[in-house]
Amino acid sequence: MLFFQMEHIGVNSLPLVVIIAVFTGAVAAWQAAYQLKGVAPLSFLGTATSRAIITELGPVLTAIVIAGRVGASIAAELGSMKVTEQIDALETMGISPIRYLAMPRFIAAIIMMPILVIFANIIAVGGAYVISNYFLGVSFDVFFDSVKRFFFFGDFVFGLIKGVVFGGVTSLLGCHIGFRTEGGAEGVGLSTIRSFVLTSALILIMDYVLWSLVF
Repeated sequence: MLFFQMEHIGVNSLPLVVIIAVFTGAVAAWQAAYQLKGVAPLSFLGTATSRAIITELGPVLTAIVIAGRVGASIAAELGSMKVTEQIDALETMGISPIRYLAMPRFIAAIIMMPILVIFANIIAVGGAYVISNYFLGVSFDVFFDSVKRFFFFGDFVFGLIKGVVFGGVTSLLGCHIGFRTEGGAEGVGLSTIRSFVLTSALILIMDYVLWSLVF
């Protein structure tokens, strides 16, 4: 069950995460170039984009994508089991739904989310470099020398911590809403929507809380 959930949450989400990351990096490069215009040389474009991606854009956007794809599916799966009384059947057989259904999803989410964040960061920085090189005239050496000179390992760790927290939030909220589903097929649909909306909001709230703890 655990490895199946890891595949579902991590491996199957990778294509979507890659697409989002490419365009996140591209937009970050254009935005950073606009902000630096007339203030600092474009040689700082590498560090401006990489730090924004590693600490903020990579973890948050990846988490919101996972909230839509995984959090909603968890709520739908468990909600369907709830309204069809499969969860009641597990309890009748003496099997804990929390241990059997929720724990594998929670553990898989907190393991795979940081890995997805790493992939997203790499792809997004690559996308930022492509825009910087081909459209803004910043060479490979200048871009990545800026990244290396101003790279802080703490920023990378902070992004991974965000990934763990966001993964836990997504899975826990999806499970909680799924277990509380009622009202048949309509209730399952409402739980799916509620899971995505609440998880996305809570991700942004937790993002603020984590930043406030750091500074």
